Amino acid sequence: MDIITMIIYLVLFIIMMVFVFSIGMLRQYMPKREIILVLVVAFLIGAIGGAFFLDPIYDELPNVVAAFEKSMPNNEETLYLDLSSSIDIDELRENLTGTEGFRSFKEDSITIPMWTFNEREHNYFEEIVGNIDYNYKDYNITSSEIKISLEDNYTSSEALKSFSDWYKLVYGDTISYAQVHAILVVDSTSLDTFEQNLLERGIVATSIEGPIQNSVNNTNQSMLTNTEFTLVCGGIGVVVAIIGIYIDSVVPAYRRFRKFTNDKRKR
Repeated sequence: MDIITMIIYLVLFIIMMVFVFSIGMLRQYMPKREIILVLVVAFLIGAIGGAFFLDPIYDELPNVVAAFEKSMPNNEETLYLDLSSSIDIDELRENLTGTEGFRSFKEDSITIPMWTFNEREHNYFEEIVGNIDYNYKDYNITSSEIKISLEDNYTSSEALKSFSDWYKLVYGDTISYAQVHAILVVDSTSLDTFEQNLLERGIVATSIEGPIQNSVNNTNQSMLTNTEFTLVCGGIGVVVAIIGIYIDSVVPAYRRFRKFTNDKRKR
């Protein structure tokens, strides 16, 4: 939502509150029992105005917080990527490295899909995988997948090739696919550029960590639901109506109080 639209929505809500205030000021021309009706109408007008005009602005609050964090220098965002081993990761690395705001790109691990292991097969892979390649930093065997963590400067294609060579030697077949887990670190100010760059290649970050995402998450957690926010706006309408109802009593009382205070100072 652009600034002009936000200003228009705020002005329209304020106009509605002026209308509610005017209704409250008509209390002296109404029977006392009609005050409840005035408050109900004020609540409905406040709730409707909040739902139509303030709620869209309220929903933009996380984006406003994110924009503020993006403007802060030296902030970093970490993007966790799940990539297909069929893509040209070297070309992707080269493209990302040449983009302003790049900090680092690391192929962290690969996940190789397998069949559903029985207990004997699971135990066998638990014992043997660590001996296939010394560049396997760590590994984890699930019921149907093998996840291998990679040493620094060791690529996913090298890891997949070494595992595939061993697999062909033992089972007589090849493995040509794995899911590559990569970690991309960028300047917060350039996050949108990198997200767009990745999206053009059909890549969406699995998760993002950093000041921007943390601020957005904290803001989302602290925000009211749309229903709660609408009820609060209805309550604002009631408060404005009450001020209008008792304004004729409050203003003279305030003037008497100021006069009393001034007289006391003079003494």
